[in-house]
Amino acid sequence: MSEQGVAGPRVQVGSHVANGWTVVRADDEIDIAFAPLVRAEVARRLADGHRHFVLDLCDTPFIDSMGLGMIVAVTKHIRDHAGSLRIACSDQRLLHVFALGGLGAVFSFHDTVEQAVAQPPGTEGLAGWPRVRA
Repeated sequence: MSEQGVAGPRVQVGSHVANGWTVVRADDEIDIAFAPLVRAEVARRLADGHRHFVLDLCDTPFIDSMGLGMIVAVTKHIRDHAGSLRIACSDQRLLHVFALGGLGAVFSFHDTVEQAVAQPPGTEGLAGWPRVRA
């Protein structure tokens, strides 16, 4: 399982495939500087034919409105390609940001990447729309 990614001014956004899911790791603050790197990695992998993604926010310390906007935009792009997105994140502060942004019920959240990729794509619900963790 090799990891690929795009380099940015601070860190690299990496990705790898696990159980049919393309896991995109974002371990820096997802803000105005870093959000475009995540978007570029998802777009690159979509262009390579990947359709089902897990956004790994397990080591992400902060997300702002630009980051939320980027996640919404890549979700639309993924769904336009008949794909799906799950989010791996257990940080209550970040989950609260999603809730405040009205996005808490939109995404399928998992505490770990391992939980997010446990079932292969196509088992999460109708038409690629994820089930929401209660």
